[in-house]
Amino acid sequence: MKLLFRRGPSNTVRVFLLGICAISIAFIAKYTPWFDILKQHSVDVIAPFYMVADIPVKVKGWTESRTMPRAKLIQENSALRSEVLVLRRKLQREASLTAENFRLRQLLNSSDRVTDRVLIAELIGLSPDPMIHKVMINRGSDDGVYQGQAVLDAFGLMGQVVEVSAHYAFVLLITDATHAIPVQITRNGSRFVAEGTGNLFELNLRHVANTQDIKQGDLLVSSGLGQRFPVGYPVAEVTSVVIDPAKRFAQVSAKPKAELNQSRHVLLVFDRPPVGE
Repeated sequence: MKLLFRRGPSNTVRVFLLGICAISIAFIAKYTPWFDILKQHSVDVIAPFYMVADIPVKVKGWTESRTMPRAKLIQENSALRSEVLVLRRKLQREASLTAENFRLRQLLNSSDRVTDRVLIAELIGLSPDPMIHKVMINRGSDDGVYQGQAVLDAFGLMGQVVEVSAHYAFVLLITDATHAIPVQITRNGSRFVAEGTGNLFELNLRHVANTQDIKQGDLLVSSGLGQRFPVGYPVAEVTSVVIDPAKRFAQVSAKPKAELNQSRHVLLVFDRPPVGE
């Protein structure tokens, strides 16, 4: 008896059909949402295989971390310490720049309140003698700076230019023991002379009568007398008024408005032409 078998499709046809099916499935998966649910579940199915495949790497890392030579640990620790120091330095520099930008904004805002022409300068040096309150700035005669020129920071009057070269100048601060400035109280217009004490945080008022109308918190501004300083710049705030009936004059102390120990940038005020012109 002869059996007859029906012959199936050839291998070429099978490959062709499988290719068509694969392309169709890829197209449907990419451009239709039909397989989205399957994709989501496939991630959960595949994840354990990835975790198992990663086990040798984790074992290797764990082994190396437990068997790392002490010298290498010391070397890495030293490198990390150095990196921390570098990062801290950068952070401090950024904090310094932020503070400097804030001070410059304050300085520029204060220049809006000054009616005369101004020039911004930077402090670059201090007197080595603690008894002399003098600073050096990076502006000189080439920039129009002249002797007697008023110098301010963002908060008040700092002093006056006393020496000038082509590119630099020295500023005598109002707290120097040899410095004096005519001032007046904004509240009532009473006029006095504020003298430096050699203390960056204190001025004394000369010849204040016991009956004078002055009290703690009064604002002292430049009076313009003596034609050395322009009128109306903040100088100091009265901090103490001590009256002794046995003495003719009261002891009055004031704190400078300018931040003499902190200000890095200052304003040079051009209220008159340089001497000699």
